[in-house]
Amino acid sequence: MTLLAQAHRLVIKVGSALITGNGAGVDHVAIAEWVRQIAQLRLAGRQVALVSSGAIACGMQRLGRDKRPREVHELQACAAVGQMGLAQIYQEAFFAHGVHTAQILLTHDDLADRKRYLNARSTLNALLNLGVVPIINENDTVVTDEIRFGDNDTLGALVANALEAEALIILTDQPGLYTADPRKDKTATLVAKAIAGDAKLEAMAGGAGSEVGTGGMMTKILAAKRAAKSGAHTVIASGREPDVIIRLAAGESVGTLLISKTLPLAAKKQWLADHLQTAGQLYLDTGAVKALTAGRSLLPVGVLSVIGEFERGSAVGCIAPDGKEIARGLVNYGHYDAKRIVGHASKDIEKLLGYVDEQSLVHRDNLILLD
Repeated sequence: MTLLAQAHRLVIKVGSALITGNGAGVDHVAIAEWVRQIAQLRLAGRQVALVSSGAIACGMQRLGRDKRPREVHELQACAAVGQMGLAQIYQEAFFAHGVHTAQILLTHDDLADRKRYLNARSTLNALLNLGVVPIINENDTVVTDEIRFGDNDTLGALVANALEAEALIILTDQPGLYTADPRKDKTATLVAKAIAGDAKLEAMAGGAGSEVGTGGMMTKILAAKRAAKSGAHTVIASGREPDVIIRLAAGESVGTLLISKTLPLAAKKQWLADHLQTAGQLYLDTGAVKALTAGRSLLPVGVLSVIGEFERGSAVGCIAPDGKEIARGLVNYGHYDAKRIVGHASKDIEKLLGYVDEQSLVHRDNLILLD
């Protein structure tokens, strides 16, 4: 799995069954071991975001519940109780290795709405660049049936998409994906490598989740398919394997590797160029055109005028002096504020607006050049 050895930014998802020892209670020893491995990667200069299940399961344990509640409000209550304890456990475990953490709670709405997506993405990127490990979970205390991710495998894939991570590691209580359910078919063999999104994988992944979680192998296969859209490779492996995170990050073959056939740059270009209608245009001077073609962000000083009405996070076209659209990206300011800062240096934004969201109008991470 040399593909993972080359990954600088990884998203690791740990399931409820692992966190709670299949419902027996929060496994402090196992958590400390995963934290040790993640801290080792972080201190080696690699960036890791951790998507952790277990809030509801942890709350169930604290409230003396044996079976997962069916009522949404009871699930929310369990999550509210469990989130407190889980965050404290992670904070103390990482702090022992000199690594800071941050708790991020998300709903589907946060990543479906472009404005909120941009805010969440910016925060996560800032945390990673500061050397912080974000601990991410679904915000189970406020979700409803209409906006629930339904499982943290999907959340892990969405985070990998947002962060443009090179790899998604899904740690579970199974060694990986088998050709059939090994509990029912003794001839089943482990799938070491496959292409994410291959329809044959879904036929292999039947089965329900555990008593403490909501996902099964099917959700992991679908998560890998989703993660692959932004160029992330996915590994499904047992979290109980010794040094599994370190070994995977070093390129060792453990579990099932699902390969993305999409290059990250191609994925971003398709998303921005083909799937988003522009809400406005930014007309650039020649200096800004040179900056964009050199891979830099679009600063307000290089923009001559703003056309259209749009909000922060909207897709806008970048127009060269000859009238050609040369780039497309997600804008950091709404049209009203953008018009007030164009032509000015970034250091003047706070004076002009009374606040600063970003130093750029469009950050290079949210911008692609058009052919």
